[in-house]
Parts: sequence; structure tokens; C-alpha cells
Amino acid sequence: MTRVLLFGASGFIGTHVRAALESDPRIAQVVCPGRATYDLLHGEPDGLVALLRATVPDAVVTCVGALTGSAAHLFAANTVVAAKLLDAAGAAAPRARLVRLGSAGEYGVVPDGASVTEEQPARPVSAYGVSHLAATRLFQLAGESGRADAVSLRVFNPIGPGLSEENLLGRAAAHIRAALAGDAPEITLGPLSAYRDFVDVRDVAALVVAVLLAPRLRHRVFNAGSGRAVAAREAVELLAATAGYGGRIRETGTGPQRSTAVDWIQADVSRARRELGWSPVRDLTTSVKDILDAGEAR
Repeated sequence: MTRVLLFGASGFIGTHVRAALESDPRIAQVVCPGRATYDLLHGEPDGLVALLRATVPDAVVTCVGALTGSAAHLFAANTVVAAKLLDAAGAAAPRARLVRLGSAGEYGVVPDGASVTEEQPARPVSAYGVSHLAATRLFQLAGESGRADAVSLRVFNPIGPGLSEENLLGRAAAHIRAALAGDAPEITLGPLSAYRDFVDVRDVAALVVAVLLAPRLRHRVFNAGSGRAVAAREAVELLAATAGYGGRIRETGTGPQRSTAVDWIQADVSRARRELGWSPVRDLTTSVKDILDAGEAR
């Protein structure tokens, strides 16, 4: 039975991680401090130490991070948060398993058609990717040295219910809903030629649980992907067809800076399957339908 301290429980991924943890009978308690209790991004280190001592967690999961913003903001939200957690856990919860969410952006450009493994040399091409790679490396060093039981999950392109407009399919869904409401003949998005590995957020949450409950871990980094690359255009067209939208999808401008140079990314998830017994179980069609259904429910 495990007591888990979860940061970022109100965010897109965090919401689903919380649901997966709370529904698992092997988890005794899930503690989700809001920002009023402790702000992992802006809070002082002493406050985190005090929270860990008061909570006495068996595991700590952080879903806190930033997708966009200045380099300084990205490093504060992704790298410094990881360092802060490692330092505080060393002082107050040295036996707790620490899990953070990294990003496929850590890999940078990979060969077309290739499935990227965790051993692939990481050469990020944006401040976003660098900020996550630095955090992942800190966790690796701590885990490999025995200083902390620390693990990073490199999350590819998470999708599913509650997806925000910071993500391509969340943005596309919002545009499609607006177009249907206003009978608009077209929607406009950025370029859609890149191939992405869209993984359902609920599968990512299941991987978090698997990592937390594994008795021992041979590795400190795991890919969290679907194992299948799909053209962004194909995914958006599936979204439009599922919603019943037949208008034109116009592409213009540039993609997000964090990934615009990467034309292809596909995860090799065999490490998680082999060591944790985890595999993604939801396909793109299911995820897309649930994105739309969740949007209608709001």
C-alpha cells in the first residue's frame, strides 16, 4: 500500500494521473496539494521539505511543467522544479520514489521511419526540449548513483479528454466546434505535415501507476508513447470526420517552436512493456472521440 504525493493534479495529465491512482486498490492514499498549500514552481525549498516531512510519502509524482514561454520560464518550470524536488526529497523523503514527466522533445530530430528508444542520443532543438533533458539527466544521475529513486517518463504527444488548446488536436477541436456552431466553411491551423506519436493520456497515467508500483527499476527513463507515428493532417482529418465537419482545413504559418524542426517522431515502448508490463491500449480513433465528447460535455 502506497501513499502518493501528486503535484499538478489539476492539469491535463495530472487529472488523469490522479484518477488512475485513486482507482487503484494498491494505492492507499493520494495527497494532492494545491498551489495554496505549496506551489512547486514558485515555492521556497524549505516549504517543500516541510510538506514532505508532514506527508511522509512513499512516492512523489510531479505533473508540473510548461509547454511554452521564455527560455527562463521553461527552465524554471521544467528543470528547476526537478532539481528542487530532488534536493527536498534527499532531505525529507530519501526513500520515496520520485516520478517526473519529461518529453519526446528531448530527442530532437530523429531519422524518418525510426522508432526512438530511450538509448537514442538526445539532441533537443528547442529550449523546451533542453529544459526537459536537463531535468531528466538530473533524475538519471540521482537514480544511477543511488542518491534518489528517481524516474523520468518521456511523454510523446498526449491526447484525450480535457486536452487544452496548447496542443494541436485540442486547438483543432476548438476550431471545429466553433466552425460547426457558426457554419464556417473552413478552419485554419499551422502546418500539418509532421508525423507525431499521439498517446492517450489515460495510457500515460497507467504507466505512472506501473512505475510507482514496480518493486525495482532497472532503468531511469521510459518512453510513454503509442508506438505509432501518424501524420498530423491525418489526425486532424479524423477529428473533423468524427465531429461531422466537412469544411476545408487550411494550413498556414509555422508550428510551435518546441517541435517545428522535428518532422517525424515515433516511440519505441518495448522497455516499458518488458520491464513494467505496460502497453498503450487506446487507439487514435478512441482518443479523438473522447476529446470531442469531453468538449461537448463542457
